[in-house]
Amino acid sequence: MMDGGSTVGRGSWGKDATAPMSSGASWFEESQLGRFTSTDMSLLRSSTSRRRIIPEDPLYCGANLTFRSISHVNPHSPSAHFTTFTLFATASMPNVHSKLLPVERTVKGIIKHLTVLYLKNRTRISRAVYIALFVALINRIRNAVDQQKAAAKREAERRQRNSIKLVDDPAEGDAAGKKKKKVELNREFFRSLLGLLKIVIPGWKSKEMRLLISHSIFLVVRTLMSVKIAAMDGAIVKSLVKGNGKEFLMRIFWWMVIAVPATFTNSMLSWHQAQLSLNYRTRLTQHIHDKYLSNLTFYGISALDDRIKNPDQLIAVDVARFSNSLAELYSNLAKPMLDMTIYTYELSSAVGGEGVMFMSLLVQLSANVMRALTPPFGKYVADEARLEGEFRFAHSRLIDYSEEVALYGGHEAEKNTLDKGYFTLIKHVNYILRRRFYHGFMEDFVIKYFWGALGLCLCAVPVFVKLPGHILSGAMNMGDRTEEFVTNRRMLLSASDAFGRIMFSYREVMELAGHTSRVASLLEVMNDIQKGVFQKKLVSSGDTDDNAAVLKGRGKIVESEDIRFVDVPIISPNGDVLVRALSFHLRRGDHLLVVGPNGCGKSSLFRILGGLWPVYGGAVHKPSFHSIFYLPQRPYLSKGTLRQQITYPDSLRVMKSKGITDIDLMTILRQLDLAHLVELYDEGLDAEAEWRDTLSGGLQQRVAMARLMYHRPRYAILDECTSSVTLETEKAMYDGAKALGVTLMTVSHRRSLWKYHTHILQFDGQGKYVFTKLDAERRLQLEDEKEELDVKLRQVGEIERRIGELSAA
Repeated sequence: MMDGGSTVGRGSWGKDATAPMSSGASWFEESQLGRFTSTDMSLLRSSTSRRRIIPEDPLYCGANLTFRSISHVNPHSPSAHFTTFTLFATASMPNVHSKLLPVERTVKGIIKHLTVLYLKNRTRISRAVYIALFVALINRIRNAVDQQKAAAKREAERRQRNSIKLVDDPAEGDAAGKKKKKVELNREFFRSLLGLLKIVIPGWKSKEMRLLISHSIFLVVRTLMSVKIAAMDGAIVKSLVKGNGKEFLMRIFWWMVIAVPATFTNSMLSWHQAQLSLNYRTRLTQHIHDKYLSNLTFYGISALDDRIKNPDQLIAVDVARFSNSLAELYSNLAKPMLDMTIYTYELSSAVGGEGVMFMSLLVQLSANVMRALTPPFGKYVADEARLEGEFRFAHSRLIDYSEEVALYGGHEAEKNTLDKGYFTLIKHVNYILRRRFYHGFMEDFVIKYFWGALGLCLCAVPVFVKLPGHILSGAMNMGDRTEEFVTNRRMLLSASDAFGRIMFSYREVMELAGHTSRVASLLEVMNDIQKGVFQKKLVSSGDTDDNAAVLKGRGKIVESEDIRFVDVPIISPNGDVLVRALSFHLRRGDHLLVVGPNGCGKSSLFRILGGLWPVYGGAVHKPSFHSIFYLPQRPYLSKGTLRQQITYPDSLRVMKSKGITDIDLMTILRQLDLAHLVELYDEGLDAEAEWRDTLSGGLQQRVAMARLMYHRPRYAILDECTSSVTLETEKAMYDGAKALGVTLMTVSHRRSLWKYHTHILQFDGQGKYVFTKLDAERRLQLEDEKEELDVKLRQVGEIERRIGELSAA
């Protein structure tokens, strides 16, 4: 091309210098313009260089053509010479372009013209592109922030609406319980993750922060060493292409030398990741244990709130998975992002920033498509963990109720339950595997092959394209071209691998979102329970509106020496209001007997008194938590020594700090006829066993009473705690407790216990109650008389029938 025109024809002619010039002595090659005549030849020979001519051929009528000739002398025959010429059509002649030029040459000319134009304005165009990308990024961030604010507002409104509510239809409650929080990368996820990060990394001077800094340093070192190794790979191949054996061996030697710190760096990165995971889990587990085992939170989760079904699964499994995922994600994100930054800079210096940018746009486009087609793996992980917990809970429940199931012969029903839970889990796992197969197929094809092809094209840019500030590879020797290509190829593969890991990490981020959602939900529920906020699906058999009004209220708790209830509602576990306003006053030394039919509110009363159940109204005056001791019908025996069963929850150190010795414990055991337990074992009080399985029901109740006599509380709640002992043992238990100055509050149907109490609280099961002093002897007489009258009333029908028979006779 010359003067903005296009080549339309080429030719040549030759002559002997001594021969006269004639049309017969001249010849011309057939060109795109066709065969020239002798007249045309004369015209061309007489034309000066780059002179514009107008041919007579109608095909070129009106077209300005430019002629350029170059004379050549034959060195072997100086008397002979030949001339070459080229015809150019100016770009301003559309008819010539449309009639004479092939389409591919027109497109090529346009592309070449645009390339020249771009190279002239490269700096301005690059600046405009960077500004446009920056503006687009800012706009995208602003839109994302607006969307997250709207989502947070909706979430706040939803949380405000959620409170304890009654559900008339159990199916409605089940349907509401099936609504799960959507696991996705939103503001809620980042808020929850930030809250967990504050727990696992408590400060800048913490051990975890030091590990993170050290880990980051090794990541930078590893990336810089990878760049150096890439350059060394190119140099090794260059020496191999040149055939320089000495240089090749020397570069191999230095390549092996740098491999020592490189492998050490990789090992340190693995160690840092494992150590971070362990430290994260330790911090988070300790934090959860502190919350879980304070203010009776563990009881509230299992009895007063339905949001967490399996806290053991969350604490033991999900916390570990979250810690591993968080530690791995930092390595899998920080290293690739650092690699992408450094390798992209190196590649842009080697092959030009335009190629890197164009390839990045294609990669970003394909990444967006992949992201749109990526299944919600975070939700899948959360659902899988939930199903795992439910399956584990089913086995745990079977172990707890193994005796009852065996007596009912319910092994087939339990097998069906376990199989249903397992196959539900397996069905979900298989579904995840199928989705991962299709997603993995798409992901591998795009990342390994499509992006690999783009990388090869990018590495070839210096070979075929002359970029400003770069030497065209054609002007370089074979070794230099090979070195540059291998180095660029190695850096490109590393950059592609880094971007691939970033893309793969999206799935890991979604899995982290699932673990974060479950762990954060546990912490959120524990915080709510400690604030007295519960969410429980209740099925009420009474007036829903009236019960809901009672459940929304909150009473107050006042610490005092006596026990006093003032207009306190008694609520059943299923949400029924059993007593709307209970009031009584029990002074220290007044022993209370609580009686009534099943489901009348006896256990709920003691749950409120023990601080297990919230106060829904009125006021409860009671001593501190540690001044009230509770003995259930089935006592809890901890894992440990016989001494620990008596002193629970005190440790041996605490026992000694109270001035109590093993001699004092033996005195208590003898009083309850338990001294023989010490004699059964050579270790004595230090003997360890699974006491729940070793001791009978009666012995367990006596050990529980020994525990009460060791602690000597002000008040004791005895819930059918003598149902498995003899009357003589029962007398020893109650007499011993009263001798220690313990005020007793007993729930029992045994008439033998009446004589140990001074007051009675009787529920009728219809919402009414009576609180009065108890005259045990008088009441026993009345009860005996009542039973006699009941027997006589049952005989009335038989007497009337007999009288009728006699009258008829």
